[in-house]
This record gives sequence, C-alpha cells and structure tokens, in this order.
Amino acid sequence: MSTPPPADTVSALREGDAGRTEEALAILSRVFGYDSFRGEQAAIIDQVASGGDAVVLMPTGGGKSLCYQIPALLREGTGIVVSPLIALMADQVAALEAVGIRAAYLNSTLEMHEAQAVEQQLLAGELDLLYMAPERLVLPRTVQLLQRAQLALFAIDEAHCVSQWGHDFRPDYLGLSMLADAFPGVPRIALTATATEATHRELTERLQMQQARHFVSSFDRPNIQYRIEPKASPREQLLRLITAEHEGDSGIVYCLSRKSVETTAQWLADRGIPALPYHAGLPPEVRQDHQERFLRADGLIMVATIAFGMGIDKPDVRFVAHLDLPKSIEGYYQETGRAGRDGLPSTAWMAYGLGDVVSQRKFIEGGEGSEQFKRNARSHLDAMLALCETVDCRRVQLLRYFGQDSSPCGNCDTCLNPPQTWDATVAAQKLLSAVIRLDRERGQRFGSGQVVDVLLGRESERSLASRHHELSVWGIGEELSEKEWRTAIRQLLARGSSRRRATTACSSPARRPAPCSAPRRPCSSPSTAPRSAARAAAADAPAAPPAPPRPSNRPSGSASRRCAPGAPRSRRRSRSRPTWSSPTRPWSGSWRRRRSPSSSSARSAGWARRSSPSTERTSSRRSWAPTPAEHLPDYPVDTRPRTNPGEPP
Repeated sequence: MSTPPPADTVSALREGDAGRTEEALAILSRVFGYDSFRGEQAAIIDQVASGGDAVVLMPTGGGKSLCYQIPALLREGTGIVVSPLIALMADQVAALEAVGIRAAYLNSTLEMHEAQAVEQQLLAGELDLLYMAPERLVLPRTVQLLQRAQLALFAIDEAHCVSQWGHDFRPDYLGLSMLADAFPGVPRIALTATATEATHRELTERLQMQQARHFVSSFDRPNIQYRIEPKASPREQLLRLITAEHEGDSGIVYCLSRKSVETTAQWLADRGIPALPYHAGLPPEVRQDHQERFLRADGLIMVATIAFGMGIDKPDVRFVAHLDLPKSIEGYYQETGRAGRDGLPSTAWMAYGLGDVVSQRKFIEGGEGSEQFKRNARSHLDAMLALCETVDCRRVQLLRYFGQDSSPCGNCDTCLNPPQTWDATVAAQKLLSAVIRLDRERGQRFGSGQVVDVLLGRESERSLASRHHELSVWGIGEELSEKEWRTAIRQLLARGSSRRRATTACSSPARRPAPCSAPRRPCSSPSTAPRSAARAAAADAPAAPPAPPRPSNRPSGSASRRCAPGAPRSRRRSRSRPTWSSPTRPWSGSWRRRRSPSSSSARSAGWARRSSPSTERTSSRRSWAPTPAEHLPDYPVDTRPRTNPGEPP
C-alpha cells in the first residue's frame, strides 16, 4: 500500500480541482509506481492538465517524461510527443505498453500498412500517446491528420534543438512554431535538460510560447563527481579509472571519431573489460543490438560517439568518460548527466589536451557554416576550455554557464585537490615573445610543441633547419619543464590572452606599464660563443647611421604610439619592477636598463635581470626581458604538485 503524498505535493496542485489532483496522484502510484512527485513535477502537471502551456528546464534524470505523460492520461484525446530520437521510439513505446499505457509511434521505420494502422488508431481515439519526429509532424498530410483527431496535448521533447545557434540545432524543429496557429486550443509543453539563458529565450520565441508558464529547476547533479585531467595516455588513464573505481560497473565512454570508438572498444575488450562500440556508421541492426544489450546487461561499457545516449533511460550508469574534448558545455553536461540517474554517487571523468583544442578549431574553420555559426561554435569551445582549465570549483562554473549561482561543492577534483597556482606574468611574457619572434623574424607559426622547444632550447630537426638557435628567445624558458609550459599555454588559451591586445592594462596598478615612448627593441642575442664574439666586434665598430623611417599607413594627423625624441619621461617606458612569486620557491629581483658600448644606437639597448644575492645564477646566456608590447596581466596558472619541490615554478 502506498504512503500518503506529502503536503507540498498536494499544495503544488492546489490550483486544480480536487478530482484532478487525486487522479494525478493515483496515476503516479498505480501506473508508474511512485508515491509522490519530485520538485516541480506536480505544478507542471497541473499547468498542462488544466490546458495551459509550459516551458520546462529540468536536469537529466529529473523526471521530465512524467510531466507530459500524466497530463496526457488526465485529458481527453491523444498526447502527441515530438522527439528526434527515432531509434529509441520503439523502446519508449514498449516501456509504456508494459505499464498499461496505449502508445504508438509514426516514423520512417514503419511499413505503409503499419503506419496506416497507427493512423486509424489515432482517429478512433485508441491511443494515449503517439510519438513522431518533427520532420513528419510538419508535413501538410500529418497536420491534416491531426486536425481530424482529438488531441490532448503537444509535448516537444529536446526543445533546445530549435535554437539556431545552440549546440544541437535541428532545422525541422523550426517548423513547430505552426502548432500555435494550427492547434490553438491544444496545450503545449516544451522540455529540455540543457539550455542557457539565451537558448531559453530563443526557444520560447521560436515556438511562440511567450504566454507559457516557465519552470526552471536547478541543473545541479550533486551525486556526480566532476574530474578533468590533462591527457597523457588516455586509454591507460581510462583503464586505471575503471579498474580502480568502477570495476564491474556500467559506463559510457565518449570518443570524437568512429575509428577511435572501435579501437577503444576493442582495446578494452582485449584487457578483459566488456565493451561495445556504437556510432552512426554501424549497421542499424548492430546499433540496435548493442543498445539493447547495454540497457539490459550489468557491467557493460558502451564506447560511443555523441550519436549515443539521448533518451537512454538506464539508471545505474556509474561513470561517463570523455577521451576527447566535447564541443560545448551543453553537450558535456547532457552527456555526463547520463550517469547516476538513480541518485547514487557517480563519476564524470575527462582527459583532454591541446591537441583536442586544435582539432576542434580546425573542424570549425573548415566547416561549411556561415561566419556567424563559426563564431558561435568558437564561443562554445572557448567556454568548454575555460571549464577544463579553471582552478575554482568546476560545479560552480558549470552552473554559472546556465545562469545559476552556487557555492563550492566539495565533490569535484578542484575542490578535493586544489591546484597550486603561481604568478605567471614573466612566463606569459616569454611565451608571447617567442611567438612574436618566430612570426616576425622567421615568418613562422608553429604549434605549442615547437614553441616549447624554442623556450627550452631543445634542438630538433625542425629547429636546426629553421636556425631557431639564432633567435634571442632560444632557451629563455629553461626554468620550467615542458609539462609546466604546456599548462601555462592551456591557461592562457582558456583565458583568451592570445586574443587580447598587447597593450591591455594589467590587473594591478603597480604593474601597469606607462605608454610606450621608445621604438621596439629586439631581445638580447643567444649565449652561443661565436655570436658573442661577433657581437663584441660589432660593438667596437662605429655606430651605423640611423635607418630611414618606415612608411606608415596611418592617415595624416592620426595619433602615434611612438613618441618623438626628447619626449617627457612620463611618456617613456615604465620603471615598474615585476616580481616572480611561487608557493614552492619565491624569487624577487629587479630590472635595470643596460646599454652596450655603442649606447647611441637604439637597437643596442635591452633589459637585463639583476638577481638578488640569494638566487644569483651563473649562465652563459644573455638575460631576456620583455619588450613593451609583451606585458600581460597576472594570471594564476594551474600546476599540479611537482616531483622536485626545489625547482622553480
């Protein structure tokens, strides 16, 4: 015998009459086996059952389906469910028929005589729920069919697909706006589990649901532990996760490509872990078989592309892993939300690296979409990268993206193991200086690997062929390891530093350089002996006549960044003294102007570091220092605990 419903559930239905309230609770208990509603389910059901429209934003596993299934049973007629999930309609209908609900579907998988039989059932009033895809619903023939039937409601599932600039846009959803005009007396309910504030506004407008009542639940899934780590050996990292924490559990592993799906599934199977592949390139009967086995079996792992998961109702998925960077936070949230639908502790784990970012950007730039579409895709990717590189609570940033505030959760990797941070101003200056030198002096643009090689002074076939050892920035970053440089690059990319103008003001007034008044000067030359001798000989030679001024594209009378000779000192280079601080090894020094014997030449002036006595180092390399265009704000950089605490950050 079921327990009485709690008081808050009854009060949520207070706007409806007592008969509808009691009947809704009876259906919930008798048909679905639950004793009470969760969250705002009761209020949503009452809104739709009484004939009103509703827009529902509810997290995955929050019980969205009950919000239209119960009103369809309460009202006269058939409830029409619009869903993009053709492959899952048969399973959804079978699950409803198992609990006594008269349900059917109309899609392209049916033979003509089967579709005609379903249409006859609809017209005869023999169906409680009818599922169909949006592309079928907008057909004139289907509209005429529905106008001849008695309809209880329209339920638009995965309503975020109507957002033209969302992460999962489907053009056929745009045609659903006609429902308001073609069926003015039929209530509509739009549901989604992933919608930002902008997507929420857009779907409301495109579906003409401005007069609907809106229900926005919290997107927080407190039982899911979010963990993101740098990609090293992703399959080995995944194997450690499974064997150490989720042995014998069901899980989903997402990969970017079909080939990666198949090789990863085989790799896991070869190591005794039951795994199946799933992607759109497999034959339909294979996909169906793998999907059914995953839904019914325990301890099975599905390795899939994003083609898998939407609409999957398996409550005991204990982990969701990503071996590649998702395209957007919406997609990431939707995919990780398939874990722990039963409310028990689950894991959302991801391994990512700079290669993922490069691949995604190439995919965006090489796509056939409009420039506005590409700009939107880049924005989604930037937000995803920022989530990966945050040093704050991941859950806070995730919920903030959806417009919801929260406090640190204590159940994500950055809360459980707070990352160490250090002042990376100098590192950022060195990094950008290396990029600028490669571009201006060699006309070259490389990925992060070659830039790091230049900073570390590491010889390779490419660096030797390009004579990178002749650059003034060769080997200026030896105080950091390759891993730390890659971490710094990811942080700068995540914060958008690469897009900022070099003259962006620093966050601290004490570090804000004055406007530049001197011409750009090259950094010091490298510390190789032959070049040192050549430099000394050049210094003893008479100074070369000044080069003629370069032509300018500026219109006459426009302001110039460079100051004329003899300009007041207030317009010259700042004398600010940046410092390098680290939780593992503090460093404090100063910067002084150094001139060679030919001090009259502007090109012979540079910046030299004067170290404090406690940290004095001997080096044959000439010290490097930033030029004015390379100053950046202070950025904390995420560096995990080092193996040798005595090394600088």
